[in-house]
Amino acid sequence: MSPEYARAGLFSVKSDVSFGVILLEVITGKRNMVSYNSDSPPNLIQRAWELWNDGRAFDLVDPSIVDSCPSEEALRCILVGLLCLQLNAADRPTMPTILSMLSIEATVPSPKQPFITPNSDLMITTEIASYSINEVTITAPYVR
Repeated sequence: MSPEYARAGLFSVKSDVSFGVILLEVITGKRNMVSYNSDSPPNLIQRAWELWNDGRAFDLVDPSIVDSCPSEEALRCILVGLLCLQLNAADRPTMPTILSMLSIEATVPSPKQPFITPNSDLMITTEIASYSINEVTITAPYVR
């Protein structure tokens, strides 16, 4: 879910940030697991951003495809995935631009910090409601 939709319900052609997550999941062979527990390891997006900044993004590539996948193509997929996850919608590419970037027809800009990292300013609040009827308690968490 894009930050602008989570915060204010604003939707645009750049609101589908899930494509960036899917690109990272495909290239790594791992699922993105998000935990808001401070003791948990970094999620896939955080890990991708850390390795990208350290110049070690190729370490993300699934070992089962490392030998058959040209490194520049794998890095391009990681880069485009990170671009799809930018905090500011204006910094995210549209799907036609993504297609152009992935087909190596377009220059791919450097990404900024994605929005799902410990330092991002996207605040997610959780509200928990409990209801009791006839000695049965139902708890319904709501994420906003």
